Amino acid sequence: MADEPSAASSAPHDAALDQAGLLHLVGYATTRAAVELKKSFQKHLGPLKLKAVEFSILVLVDTNPEVNQKQLGLALDVSAPNLAVTLDRMVQQGWVRRERSERDRRAQLIKLTPDGQALVTRARKIGQTMENDALKVLTPGERALLMELLHRLAHKRRR
Repeated sequence: MADEPSAASSAPHDAALDQAGLLHLVGYATTRAAVELKKSFQKHLGPLKLKAVEFSILVLVDTNPEVNQKQLGLALDVSAPNLAVTLDRMVQQGWVRRERSERDRRAQLIKLTPDGQALVTRARKIGQTMENDALKVLTPGERALLMELLHRLAHKRRR
């Protein structure tokens, strides 16, 4: 009897797992979806040597010419020390520069360099279609609804 394999040990090691205990969790579903979207991001923007947070910073700086480090941290929910490290790396890459605000000398504005402007222009163009493959299982209406619901969840604390 002790030599007989149990049902669990005789199952193939690469068999799909029963995920029923997790499928009711929104966090599990969004995490699984995020994994697929991160793969898409890496495939399309990875060659530009951009991380997702760097892409977000570049777009926010491009769209908001008077943005400071604190505003970026709040918008992206990134701690000040982590954001400082990321911005230091982006400065070293030659994508952004820090500049004292003329209106508030305590604030440092984040500005795009010419290289950063060229990079964000290229990245935004790629970004317009990079998720299409991952989201092709959704109709345009479903995609719009998904975006609306995710934005509502992400911004619930601001209401």
